[in-house]
Amino acid sequence: MEYNTSQKKLIIPEYGRHVHKMVEHAVQIEDRDQRNIAAQTIISVMGSLMPHLRESHDFKHKLWNHLFIISGFKLDIDAPYPSPSPEELVEKPFLVPYPQSNIRQKHYGKILIDMVREAAKLEDCPQRDSLIQLLVTHMKKSQTTWNRSEHNNEQIVQDILDISDGKIQINPETIKFVEPAVVRETPPYQHGFMSKRKKKMLGHRK
Repeated sequence: MEYNTSQKKLIIPEYGRHVHKMVEHAVQIEDRDQRNIAAQTIISVMGSLMPHLRESHDFKHKLWNHLFIISGFKLDIDAPYPSPSPEELVEKPFLVPYPQSNIRQKHYGKILIDMVREAAKLEDCPQRDSLIQLLVTHMKKSQTTWNRSEHNNEQIVQDILDISDGKIQINPETIKFVEPAVVRETPPYQHGFMSKRKKKMLGHRK
């Protein structure tokens, strides 16, 4: 008996060994027209094995690329798409630069920090006041989330002043510091409450 561990490693295992053997056979076909017919047949089989790829707009293109890859780029056929180069498979992806920014108040998040800086560019108007009120509310939520033991409204005023480079000065007496709703962490049934359905499931009787 021949085990898979003793056979050649599959290039794209998702298609199975039979498809790989079909591709190996197609590479050895000398007549070009017959080779093209074999390639079309293999593409049909590969498409039936990968129905989820049909949702992709380049479904056929992917199948032909996979066919060339399985053949080791040795399959010389008249394909509707050009064969990818082996270099494309080993090419390293471009390094995506991570945005670096010097933020002291990281618990607020970069988006909120940017919003404070944009608000600092606006002239005095009701829209600016409303935006600042929204920012204060979100900053209060962040403060409560990351530091539940201490709620310091004066610190929020100072943070906005620092982030805006002194352009946004808030009077604590005129701004609303809305306290976020407290989320109950412990399920009610752990405090002695048990629904009738729960009691019935556990076999409780009145």
